[in-house]
Amino acid sequence: MKNIDENGHIVVLGCGDVGKWVVETLKHAGISFTVVDIDSSNFEDADYDHVTGNAKEEEVLMQAGVSRASTVVVALNDDTDVMFATLVTRGLNPESTIIARANSYKSIDKIYKAGANYVAALPIVAGQMLAKMTSHCLEISCRKMDEEITLYEGIDIEKYTVKDQDGLADRTVEYIDLQKKVGCTIIGIKNERGVVTDIKPSTTIMKGDIIAVLGGKEEITKFKERYVKRETEKKI
Repeated sequence: MKNIDENGHIVVLGCGDVGKWVVETLKHAGISFTVVDIDSSNFEDADYDHVTGNAKEEEVLMQAGVSRASTVVVALNDDTDVMFATLVTRGLNPESTIIARANSYKSIDKIYKAGANYVAALPIVAGQMLAKMTSHCLEISCRKMDEEITLYEGIDIEKYTVKDQDGLADRTVEYIDLQKKVGCTIIGIKNERGVVTDIKPSTTIMKGDIIAVLGGKEEITKFKERYVKRETEKKI
């Protein structure tokens, strides 16, 4: 794996529901990192650096290398723990970038005051996505959800039906690597079996699957030019 820079690395505090997604993303990107979690069972078969211990304890954070980390992701399940871990982390490393999870919008200001640079409030993010998707359905009907959905300024989702000839069918997400090709990420798959949101590098995309692709406006444009427009031209 490669370090994010020469002077530091990434430390992830918490390997629960959110932390595991962070771990999978970092692994896929080939970035080195260390994970801290109090539950050793979360590290069964782990192929990355990890420390078993309480992420609120200074000694544990020092062992994980927080003092030299370029970025620390605080993904603990309890907001009080998030605040405390953020506070201790900031004390150990005043220069690091701290990205913290907020489980309640009421905790956002407190987590910022504890020293976080960025706070992601999960209920707000989920609410924005659901609200946008619902309003989009009401305006154009849910049958047309293959069209672009704007989450908020600068971030879009494009839905695309996989064809034989587009180079996506019968390939894993890791092999397709849309992040490298066009700067986008597959965040969901809909097929005859249902909707899949637990997307891993090993997940296989099949012909007929509808994939939801997330990216910035420029990246989504590149995706459309490479896949969507090509299909439209063939029909003409």
